Amino acid sequence: MTDVLPAPNASAGGGQAAPPAPRVLPPLDDTNRPFWTGGAAGVLLIGRCADCRRWTHPPIESCPECGGPVAPEPVSGAGTVFTFTVNHHAFHPAVPVPYVIAIVELAEQPDLRLVTNIVDCPPEAVHIGMPVQVAFEPNGEAFVPVFRPAG
Repeated sequence: MTDVLPAPNASAGGGQAAPPAPRVLPPLDDTNRPFWTGGAAGVLLIGRCADCRRWTHPPIESCPECGGPVAPEPVSGAGTVFTFTVNHHAFHPAVPVPYVIAIVELAEQPDLRLVTNIVDCPPEAVHIGMPVQVAFEPNGEAFVPVFRPAG
C-alpha cells in the first residue's frame, strides 16, 4: 500500500509541510474516477487494455493500439523522473515556490507517463532518471497522485 500524505505539500521545500495547494481537478466521471479516487486505498489505478494488455494514460475508454476495452488496474507506483521543471513563478498566492512539475514514467511500461509534482525533496535534488514512488494528496473526494524520492 502507498502512503496518503497527511498534509498536502505541492512545494518541494526540503520536506517542510506546506499549506494545501489549490488544485483544479477535472470533473469526475466513470472513465477517470478510478484514477482520481484509487489513492483512498493507497493504490494508483491506471487503465489497461483487456485485449492487448497495453497500459494507457490519461484515462480513456478504448485502447489506442487495438481498440479493445480499457479498465483500471493497480500499478506498483514505482517510476522514474522522465523530465521536469522547477517553477519559481507564483501563479497562485497559496502555492509556495519553488515547486517541481515532472513527467514520471511508470515502471510497468516504457512509455507510460503522467504529469505530477515531486514532493518531499529539495528541487535542486531532482534529476532525470531519479527513482520515485507514488504518494497521494487528499483533495475532496479525489486523491492526487504525487511522487517522492524512492527509498
